[in-house]
Amino acid sequence: MSEDPFKKFGEWFAAAEGAEPNDPNAMTVATVGESGRPSVRILLLKSWDKSGFSFYGNLGSRKAREMQANNHVALLFHWKSLARQVRIEGTVTQVSDAQADAYFASRPRMSQIGAWASEQSRPLPSRELFESRVEEVEARFRGQPVPRPEFWSGWKLAPDYFEFWQGIDFRLHDRFTFSKTASGWETGRLYP
Repeated sequence: MSEDPFKKFGEWFAAAEGAEPNDPNAMTVATVGESGRPSVRILLLKSWDKSGFSFYGNLGSRKAREMQANNHVALLFHWKSLARQVRIEGTVTQVSDAQADAYFASRPRMSQIGAWASEQSRPLPSRELFESRVEEVEARFRGQPVPRPEFWSGWKLAPDYFEFWQGIDFRLHDRFTFSKTASGWETGRLYP
């Protein structure tokens, strides 16, 4: 077992990039609403380093409102082809405007247009209305770069807990943990 959870994550993530047929960067993001009810969805990890794990979206979305009310968030990566999971828990903060601008500029143009056209997580009376909004945004920015909307940004989760799960036959799985302490990371193991 490594003494560094980021090194271990990097090794497992690289293996997933080589083995998973679709979206090895897909992760479940769990938040808690104001009522105390959990909420989960799949998002894509866009970058990571020793300071945390970054993902992006609409600031008016349900996930954004929940993270604003309670910044304790959990991530789960599940790489079925490798029989591996990684749980990561920590706190999120919004990324800087410069980071959000840079990532937004790297997105495909239609994804940029979709960000402008979507009132994410709000009720949509008809699909036709959304498609009409997409056409309006396309016309508005025709022939020019699509700027990042003020209502769109990203978050970075600073981890304080990792759990690595390796599937083994007969449910004799291997689970090891990293818990952040004042002096570094404390390691441990869990029964399967």
